[in-house]
Amino acid sequence: MTILITGARGKVGQAVIGRLHSAGLTVRAASASPAELTVPAGVETVELALDRPETFDAALRGVRQVFLYPQPAGVHELAKAAEAAGVEHVVLLSSSSVLGPDAENDPIAGHSLQVERALAASDLTCTFLRPDAFASNSLGWAYVIGRSMPIQLAYPDAHIAPIHPEDIADIAVEALTGTSLTGHSVTLTGPESLTFREQLAVLSDVLGREIPVERITRAEAQQQMGDYMPAPMVSALLDLWEAADHGPAAIADTTETLLGRPARTYRQWAHENAPAFTQH
Repeated sequence: MTILITGARGKVGQAVIGRLHSAGLTVRAASASPAELTVPAGVETVELALDRPETFDAALRGVRQVFLYPQPAGVHELAKAAEAAGVEHVVLLSSSSVLGPDAENDPIAGHSLQVERALAASDLTCTFLRPDAFASNSLGWAYVIGRSMPIQLAYPDAHIAPIHPEDIADIAVEALTGTSLTGHSVTLTGPESLTFREQLAVLSDVLGREIPVERITRAEAQQQMGDYMPAPMVSALLDLWEAADHGPAAIADTTETLLGRPARTYRQWAHENAPAFTQH
C-alpha cells in the first residue's frame, strides 16, 4: 500500500514522510516541483500540481491513502481521480478557522473550507485535521528579535494555544496508519493557552535576553502587515486577535487526548528553534 504525501516540502509533510518511511511503509512524496524535494533514500518523488489534472493519474497510481494539503484549485478533479484510482482514505491538513463565523468568506478559512466541502461531497473516506495556530508562526518574529528590536503588536494579550508542528505530524501518522481517527473531524491545539506577550516571555527566557514588546494601534499594525500580505488577510488576522484578547484560548484535542502522549509545549519548540532568533 502506497501513501501519497502532498505538500511534501512543508515541515509537517516532511515529518510525516520521515515517520512513515522509518516505519517501513511505502511513501510517495508529491510536489509541483519534485526535483526540489529532499526526502529519505527510498522515498519516491512524483509531480503533482493540483491545478494540472494531467499530473493526477501517475501520482495516484497504486495509492490507498493520501495526506493532503488544502489547495482548492483542482480539488474536485483530484477527488474524482482518487476515487478512480482506488484511494480509500484522505487525511486533510485543514484549519480550525473553518469553524469560525462566516468561514466561507474568511480569507484565512476559505481555502481549507473549500477543500473540506469538496472532499465531503465525494465518495472518499476523509479525516479532517484542524490545527489551531502553529507554534512555528513565531518565526515571523525572528528577524526583529535577531536584531534586538522591539516586537510591535496591536493585541499583545491575545490568547492562542499554539501547537507544535511535530504534534500535528504524530497525529497525522496515526490518522494514516490507525483507525481511531478515520472519518472524524478533529480540532487540534497545543496543551496551554498563551498570549503573544507570554510567548515572547518564553522566548526571552530561552534566549537569555530581553525582548521588548510595544503595543501599537490597529491602524499601525494594519499598515505594517500590509507590506507583506493582502489587506483582506490582514483584517482577518487582526479581527481574530482582537476576539482572542478577552480570555484564555480553549484547549481542544492534543497528542495527550488522541495518542496518550504528552503534548509538546511552546517552551520545547522555543528551545528547539532558538538559533532562528539570532542574527546571522
